[in-house]
Amino acid sequence: MSGIPNTVLCLCTVGVIALAGCGTPQYRAEKQHCEAEWMLKIPPVYRQETVTQYKNEERPTGESICKTSGSVTRCKKIKETVSVPYLTVERVDIKKAQRNPQIVSCAARVCTKKYGNRDCKP
Repeated sequence: MSGIPNTVLCLCTVGVIALAGCGTPQYRAEKQHCEAEWMLKIPPVYRQETVTQYKNEERPTGESICKTSGSVTRCKKIKETVSVPYLTVERVDIKKAQRNPQIVSCAARVCTKKYGNRDCKP
């Protein structure tokens, strides 16, 4: 494996799908309006939390690739990229998980009403 944990790959995949699903400019405009509305209804509550982040490091595998040219042999150590977890403190909005579904639902409702579909596709 490439050294990236499955959870990181999964989160990246979800992020790409979510970004691809942002859709039309009309949807983004409605979502932005809904976000402003729901930020007032469920305001952010921030707190410091310890979270796990990942950084990539190059580590030797213990193997080498050697090439001989004439009477000279040169060896290069093989390295692999490893994802290393570390803890850090971040400012986290603990209300985000409660607010975001409301924003998405609001945008879908408005889009359905205006355009006849959840994605605001004209």
